[in-house]
Amino acid sequence: MNKTAKWHAGILSRFLIAIAFVALSGTPAWARVKTGLDVLVEQGLAPLAGKRIGLVTNHTAITHDRRHIIDVFTSAPNVKLTAIFTPEHGLLGAAQGEVTSSKHEPSGVPIYSLYQKGSYRPTPEMMANVDVLVYDIQDIGARFYTYITTLGYAIEAAAAKGIPIYVLDRPNPINGTAVEGPLADARHLQERPFVAYMRMPIRHGMTVGELARMYNA
Repeated sequence: MNKTAKWHAGILSRFLIAIAFVALSGTPAWARVKTGLDVLVEQGLAPLAGKRIGLVTNHTAITHDRRHIIDVFTSAPNVKLTAIFTPEHGLLGAAQGEVTSSKHEPSGVPIYSLYQKGSYRPTPEMMANVDVLVYDIQDIGARFYTYITTLGYAIEAAAAKGIPIYVLDRPNPINGTAVEGPLADARHLQERPFVAYMRMPIRHGMTVGELARMYNA
């Protein structure tokens, strides 16, 4: 058998072993990863029942069957969506520069921009009719992505008001094992806090749920 044939035989052998492992483990190879939103929907939004919800989100917050979280909340009989908070690039992810506050036309719920001068954090006025905050935004796994700073500010706002915050987790798309790049130094934390909420590597290797636990601690 020549080298090429041996190489192909080795690849085939490892492929068959992988198939056998999946079969023996009882876990189908196509098993779906459930996001925090998918789990919440399966629970019938029970943890939020009877609450007025402030939602920190954008276009990435969808269920596995492509329903947006705003539609999920506004169609649910057991919760009331009272405020929507949007990060950099706005609700649709298409805006550049400062984003102005507006209104969600289908529901009439006010949309508060958290990316405009002097308004990077939810204010007490924005939170007036909120019993619980919910955060659901897909991160990319890099420290300078401003969505994870918005997460930190949302946690601070919830703590200041004494209300809970639910962070609906999603996978880190560049994996949760590789941690790379330099740490943000003290100067960056002071001068550019919106792209360096905490002193961590550029590639942090965590999901937003894990980041929320670290921020809170």
